[in-house]
Amino acid sequence: MLGLVARDWWVFAIRGIAALVFGILAFIWPETTLTVLVYLFGAYVLVDGASLLVALVRGDAVARRHGWAVAIMGVLGIVVGVVTFVAPGVTALSLLYLVAFWAIATGTFQVIAAIQLRKELDNEFWMALGGVASIVFGVLLVAFPGEGLISLVWLVGIWAVVFGVSSLGLAYRLHKIDASLSKAAERAAAH
Repeated sequence: MLGLVARDWWVFAIRGIAALVFGILAFIWPETTLTVLVYLFGAYVLVDGASLLVALVRGDAVARRHGWAVAIMGVLGIVVGVVTFVAPGVTALSLLYLVAFWAIATGTFQVIAAIQLRKELDNEFWMALGGVASIVFGVLLVAFPGEGLISLVWLVGIWAVVFGVSSLGLAYRLHKIDASLSKAAERAAAH
């Protein structure tokens, strides 16, 4: 198995380089990166919605009798895709607010759980601290939505750079293993 993966070390190198380029571009052009990500999301939901409707129409009669949920998801995907292309700023802000309210809600429930578990759980402080951090993060996103959108792009950029560096490190290690395995195979063939 390792030999097969090592032989394709270059795939990891390409992925690493692509991730590094994307991450660096996200830092250099965060607004452009955000716009591209929003449009990619719009294209995805549009294609997803259309494909669901096509699958529903082409599906067998029994499946179509219970296909109302698929139809709703398909139409909703198309509507969200069109709205994304018509008003990309609304989509970006909607995503930001979704993340913000999710962080506030989960943080609140985490703090409540920490309080309820304080007699049963040692160091529940850490659980509560994580909940408070989530709440603060969500509130900051709501308070500063423009900066929040750029911050999200930067987080994606950081992830891409870390992923790229780790992929390049893995590619280098696999390349060395591949070279070592190739030499061992040559020696074995010579004897």
